[in-house]
Amino acid sequence: MFSFFRKKKAPDPAPEAAAAQPAPPRAGAGLDPARPSLAVEPAARAAAPSAKPPAADADAQPQPGAATPPAEAIDAGPVDAAPTAPTAPAASGPPGRAGWLDRLRQGLRRTGSGISQVFTGTRIDDALYEELESALLMADAGVKPTEALLADLKRRVKAAKATDPAAVKVLLADAITELLAPLQKSLVIGEATPTVIMVVGVNGAGKTTTIGKLTRHLAAADCKVLLAAGDTFRAAAREQLAIWADRNRVEIVAQSGGDPAAVSFDAVAAGRARGCDVVIADTAGRLPTQLHLMDELRKVKRVIGKAQDGAPHEVLLVVDGNTGQNALAQVKAFDAALGLTGLVVTKLDGTAKGGVLAAIAGWCRETGRPVPVYFIGVGEKLQDLQPFDAREFAQALLG
Repeated sequence: MFSFFRKKKAPDPAPEAAAAQPAPPRAGAGLDPARPSLAVEPAARAAAPSAKPPAADADAQPQPGAATPPAEAIDAGPVDAAPTAPTAPAASGPPGRAGWLDRLRQGLRRTGSGISQVFTGTRIDDALYEELESALLMADAGVKPTEALLADLKRRVKAAKATDPAAVKVLLADAITELLAPLQKSLVIGEATPTVIMVVGVNGAGKTTTIGKLTRHLAAADCKVLLAAGDTFRAAAREQLAIWADRNRVEIVAQSGGDPAAVSFDAVAAGRARGCDVVIADTAGRLPTQLHLMDELRKVKRVIGKAQDGAPHEVLLVVDGNTGQNALAQVKAFDAALGLTGLVVTKLDGTAKGGVLAAIAGWCRETGRPVPVYFIGVGEKLQDLQPFDAREFAQALLG
């Protein structure tokens, strides 16, 4: 892994000097063959341009890699140990998709326990529905989605002529699945080369760690990835991303204290020159109420579009599941500012407010513009970030 920086030159196409650098080896970690975490379009990939002699301009040359502190000296977040050679990530539970479902149930236990205990009685009456309403509201499902779920559930109970609370619980899982189904969509890589992903969110939501995990999955799917350290205001963010780049054996564009839009521009230009499949741009944490800082995110998006027509192809918001209804407020604010294309909901294992996905689904239904949840996270390990599946989530939520 090495870092390089090239000053932005408006009329110039992709920098030729960047194409001359050899690509580092990729991680060989394998994805679960039963359910890949993303769809890749190999036919859409473009070959890297022929290498040409580096330009004479010193600015066009890669800077000598600044010494990266060893991983143990930097808080890189909850990550797996750095491999000395490409290896498959160690499993934390049973192999395959079943292992993920077990972790998902365990991760959603805090949210689901309050809902499941409603069905421990022997009668289906108004008291059951009132308790269920309270449990859903406590899980931050939101008022309107809760009302819609209860109305749907009552229709299902009547149609099925259910007389047992356990049967009602199964019908509730069906109702939740139907509500969340519009949020289920696969992340597609390969329709543009490179596919440019801009990652945004508030401080502490887990943006950089999510980028690291997503990069590992992409590398395992045989994608060539380039990272852009666009959080230029926080040195620890650049160092953390550099560690992830090193562990995943991918390249990174970084600059100390520079303009985040310029770093993102250079990364996209370098990604085009190097024939990368994916460029992922990190950004500084922003509160939606900080309007001048949100304007800076808009600028980053505009500048990325100048580096490549149609980019960024994905604008992903990482939200912390612990924040409950505040997560929905973040979705609304960032979508209004940037036009979100997808979400990653993290830390669902540390909260009793996982019902916020229902609140997000209700908002999407109300506005008529679904913003898909590409991934959810229920733990610290690489395997704990997986694609969102509405049926799996509903079944795990209700145990």
